[in-house]
Amino acid sequence: MSKQLYKNICDKSRFEAFFKKHAKSLHSFLYYKFGDRLNPEDKTQEAFIKLWENCKKVSPDKAKSYVFTIANNLMLNEVAHQKVVLKHQQTKTTQQTNLSPEFLMEEDEYRQKLEQAIANLTEAQRVAFLMNRVEGKRFKEIATLLDISTKAVEKRIYGALKKLRQDIDGL
Repeated sequence: MSKQLYKNICDKSRFEAFFKKHAKSLHSFLYYKFGDRLNPEDKTQEAFIKLWENCKKVSPDKAKSYVFTIANNLMLNEVAHQKVVLKHQQTKTTQQTNLSPEFLMEEDEYRQKLEQAIANLTEAQRVAFLMNRVEGKRFKEIATLLDISTKAVEKRIYGALKKLRQDIDGL
């Protein structure tokens, strides 16, 4: 058995040489074993980072084994994580609410009344109203987009509000 020249691989040039010698084979090992889906390139980099962080604890003759073991464990952890994610995605979430069925029915009826009232607006009123209330645009922005004055936008929106109040209260 040959005598070991160095106690660790913390020297920058030794570490670089080790990286250049083993990075490609480690990447290939991970790629062949786990495929490209789990990003073997990242796991290769992470394994070498862990080696650098623990370089004083790892002897040069054990470094290759250390890096391959760390990379393999990182990939296995990723596989386990993906299984948990998949299992979580497959569980069906039940929609529970503390609202009474009567309230939900009234809410649905009101939504239908509102949609009907909006449909009864003139096209000009409906466009200006929805741009303001749904899209959150200011009067000046709407005026620019529709190529009309700001006063015309105000008149359309206020007219729409007045008509909506009448229609919803009348229904």
